[in-house]
Amino acid sequence: MAAPKEEDIRVYTNEEDPRASHDTNDKINISMTTRPKVPIWRITISLILLFLNYFLAQYDKFVLSYFQDEVISSLNLSSTSYGLLSGYATGIVYALLALPTAFVADYTSARVWVLTVAAIWWSLCAIFQGLSHNFWQILLARIGMGVGQAPVEALSVSLISDLMGKEYVFFGASVLYVGVYIGEAVSGQIAVAFARTGTPWNTALIAIGIVGIVVALFVRLVVREPKRQISLVMANSIDHQGPASVTIPSRLVVARKDILSTFQYLARMRSFWLLALSAAFRQLGGNVFGYYMPSYLSNLFSSETSLLSRYGIIVGVVGSVTVLTGGLLTSLFWNRTKLLPLYLTAIGGMISSVFVLLMLFSRNVSGGNEAQGVKLLYGTMSIAYLTAELWLGAINSLIALLLPPRTKTFGLAVWSLVQVLIYSSGPEIIGLSLRTTEPSSSAYTEKTRIALAVIIPVGYWFAGIGFLLAVPLVKLDLAGRFMEGKLSWKGRKGGFVIGGCVLVALVVSLFTVSIYYKA
Repeated sequence: MAAPKEEDIRVYTNEEDPRASHDTNDKINISMTTRPKVPIWRITISLILLFLNYFLAQYDKFVLSYFQDEVISSLNLSSTSYGLLSGYATGIVYALLALPTAFVADYTSARVWVLTVAAIWWSLCAIFQGLSHNFWQILLARIGMGVGQAPVEALSVSLISDLMGKEYVFFGASVLYVGVYIGEAVSGQIAVAFARTGTPWNTALIAIGIVGIVVALFVRLVVREPKRQISLVMANSIDHQGPASVTIPSRLVVARKDILSTFQYLARMRSFWLLALSAAFRQLGGNVFGYYMPSYLSNLFSSETSLLSRYGIIVGVVGSVTVLTGGLLTSLFWNRTKLLPLYLTAIGGMISSVFVLLMLFSRNVSGGNEAQGVKLLYGTMSIAYLTAELWLGAINSLIALLLPPRTKTFGLAVWSLVQVLIYSSGPEIIGLSLRTTEPSSSAYTEKTRIALAVIIPVGYWFAGIGFLLAVPLVKLDLAGRFMEGKLSWKGRKGGFVIGGCVLVALVVSLFTVSIYYKA
């Protein structure tokens, strides 16, 4: 992409520029680079370890999803209790701790150390989940799990965005997100194997916790803290030929000022908040899909004993290939357009919603014939994943490359926080709607289908419209044409505060009501 004309880039003073360095008293130099020079072998090993760590950190979700009936019966849970465990039990803690851990990682240049400590912590909490015998024990263990999971995604994407050139970051991050689909595939096989051998569901969590500790140690020993790569915005306004260096004040002296300036940077970006809300709705649909679809389909096709195994294989193979394809396409077309992730996410999700509905009503469409319904299910599910899952690595990489390098982990944590608080509401809402229904009844299956048929398509379409509306705004941000002037309470600042209050009210209300009905 050609650099914008000089008049297209606003020049700020240090006091007003959300992208500028701060005053230079008590200076500390943080070196940056226009292009990383990390050896291929180290990039490869680092990607493998980050992938393994991310995959394992997500695995407790798959256990709750694939073993939903076993978890509910063995711990004597209600539908509301299950909604809590799969919703705000980890979501609230994640939201509270994602920002401070990301801030520490950025300002101590210790992203690898923070990631290692977080990995050891969530591994221990996974073991404690496996040792739980009632709702309150597993709730506390999952809250602890949220503490460890909070920084994992932001730290991993942040590190990947500094390990390789910008055009390759999309594919690198897509490799990371393959962990989501591999987790589904492995869970499907484990669910079938455990059912045949009578192995309890909690054995998987204990094993994952032990393996997670080993992987955490390898992360600390092998992965090195890379030099920060300049952002796409900076690349349009500085010399591409030489390394960049940013001078900042003492970390402790300016911690508060830097947090505020990062929020100011995000507030002045024209696209960030629309992108974050759009991604949140996309994740809302995906979250309830992951937690409730396997058990729903198992009940719908109860005589199909290999369903979960084949479901996992489809998700693992098709999802992995698709997310890698999304990252690869973005990298290949990098020199032509930086906007491909937006189109892949928007259009792919809207098309996928049609096939998700066909999945949900596959038995009805086949006239009640279970054999025909299963065939229709597998076909529509494959297409649903082929169209929907191009987005994760590509869109998160674009966000990472738009953020200021020095505080990109913190910015990614804000990006994740907004999404977590919104998409965690899905299981809470479904759990409350099913609170008076017996999990083994046909009414439970029917109500689950209605909830999924509403939440998933609505989430995908809201996200698609939002991403398409964000296209011209992202173009302005890429050119460095951020919002100018003072942020007023009658404008964007007031809008952010109102939006934040509404989001907090939603979280508090749903969590309180869920606890009330549990009690």
